[in-house]
Amino acid sequence: MNINKFRDDTPGTKKVIHFNNAGASLMPRTVSESVINYLREESLYGGYETAHKNRESIEQTYSAIGNFIHAQPNEIALLENATAAWNMAFFSIDFKKGDRILTSKAEYASNYLAYLRLKEKVDIQIEVIANDEYGQTSVTSLEKMMGENVKLISITHIPTNSGLVNPVEKIGEVAQKYDCFYLVDACQSVGQYPVDVQNIGCDMLSTTGRKYLRGPRGTGFLYVKKNKIENLLPPFIDLHAAEWISEKEYEIRSDARRFENWEMNYAGIMGLKKAVQYASDIGINRIWKRLTNLAEKLRWELAKLPKITVHDIGEIKGGIVTFTVDSESADDVQNYLSNKGINVSTTSKKSTLLDMEERNLSHLVRASVHYYNTETEIDKFIDTVKKIANK
Repeated sequence: MNINKFRDDTPGTKKVIHFNNAGASLMPRTVSESVINYLREESLYGGYETAHKNRESIEQTYSAIGNFIHAQPNEIALLENATAAWNMAFFSIDFKKGDRILTSKAEYASNYLAYLRLKEKVDIQIEVIANDEYGQTSVTSLEKMMGENVKLISITHIPTNSGLVNPVEKIGEVAQKYDCFYLVDACQSVGQYPVDVQNIGCDMLSTTGRKYLRGPRGTGFLYVKKNKIENLLPPFIDLHAAEWISEKEYEIRSDARRFENWEMNYAGIMGLKKAVQYASDIGINRIWKRLTNLAEKLRWELAKLPKITVHDIGEIKGGIVTFTVDSESADDVQNYLSNKGINVSTTSKKSTLLDMEERNLSHLVRASVHYYNTETEIDKFIDTVKKIANK
């Protein structure tokens, strides 16, 4: 990998050490310029006119995403973020009284809140799958829970904390034996991990553009398996998702764009397309290998420091590294690092309540690396954290 080229392509690497890729990655120049150029064209010629002129280029986004995750273009819907995409999929399912939702202990707060919101309206059951000895969702436990009234298996692939990579492919093998939906939250995994919807066997998968894809904020997409689209009715539709036929009739689209709405951030979409193409040109397997090696080095170096505890779990770990510093709050550590030109974030119990409570954790520092980071940056990070620990 030509790391120097990727860093030259990324102006932000000259300004900061960016270990907050699980929040929002630094964009390559080609991504940010595509957004700026499109906005400039809109300002000169008009929004509708610019969209019409760039229609073919906009359409290519669906193919670019489809190729990247091994889906068809008509199985892709463009949305403004991962939560919007996930909610559109989830609330499209026709839940009935007594239906069961099986989910993971590491489930993200926004998803679990949706389960609770649904339960207020429909008497469904929310059941949490136990973890295995590695701290990941237990496939064996899932198999024992399967059976009558399971309507949905909903799994966060790579949680917002803990480095964990859940075994979504093995979970998919179980799901395909039953008449239920399988929804994967891939918010942290697309652009980091080799996501292949055929290997996963999921019916729906949601993600964002801003994290490991290195796209702009305000972008995301939803994958829906072609043979499941007709079984899902979006919670709301507009004149883009459906056609008004008569006073009492409408006809909804037959492709995944039934989950979209008419108004879109086309400048952001142009950036998203460039981000997907940029990652595709590098190769997701090369990206995964590089960033996991960097993350392992970071974990190893942190674990050697006094007063530092690394809190990552899972048989397979990704690019997210979480830790605590004795007698220092996560926020204070983040602020100290920020003042030294190092970007990290924090994660708290309110984001992954079940996981954090089980592990008796409240707040963590989250350092998340990407392929354009360097070993030298890790060394500088470790030296800075060492100073915090020695205060």
